[in-house]
Amino acid sequence: MHEYHERLASMLLEKNRDITYEQALTWVELLWEDFESTYAKAGRDYMGSEMTEKVVRQWIEHYGGQLHEFVARNPKYKHLLGQGKEPSDLH
Repeated sequence: MHEYHERLASMLLEKNRDITYEQALTWVELLWEDFESTYAKAGRDYMGSEMTEKVVRQWIEHYGGQLHEFVARNPKYKHLLGQGKEPSDLH
């Protein structure tokens, strides 16, 4: 699974130059876990890492360039995504 995360983090960095590799990796891990937990809560059968990668890849393609703006609007996530930076520093 680590290979999936690294590949997706690299893809996110191509879409968004306003974040670090560590932040991209954190984003990928959060999106990955969010999809899998939401899918499970909906009572769906686990479709494997390939399906999760496909969904996270689509999210990155559509929203990757704006993900850093999320911290500015949601300061409670700063400790997860800002890594010591002020939200205004992430623009």
